[in-house]
Amino acid sequence: MNTKTVFRFSLMGLLVSAAFASGAAMAQATPDATVPGHPRVNEVNKRLDNQQNRIQNGVAGGQVNARQEARDEKHDANIAQRESADEAEHNGHLTKQEQRNLNKSENKNSKRIHRQRTN
Repeated sequence: MNTKTVFRFSLMGLLVSAAFASGAAMAQATPDATVPGHPRVNEVNKRLDNQQNRIQNGVAGGQVNARQEARDEKHDANIAQRESADEAEHNGHLTKQEQRNLNKSENKNSKRIHRQRTN
């Protein structure tokens, strides 16, 4: 395995661990208060998944190098962490303002990914 692959697996492992940890913490704090499939949460998660796919496609196509990939995934991880923190404060929900803030960050990262893939 090369370092790029090891780094990618490490980062993905970290993201999955953070997701499970935040989910477990939310489940302990309010077992019945979370609402699976909340529309604002689903939108943010869908966009994060889409951006992860775009990053991976850019790497596979040779349009995104390892450094760019690491930076983009770090930004996505930050957005996911902020989302988890916001959800924890509101029993699994996002307020409209929190959704706007997360979308603004996602838009910025999405534009960066697009520029990398088209240059």
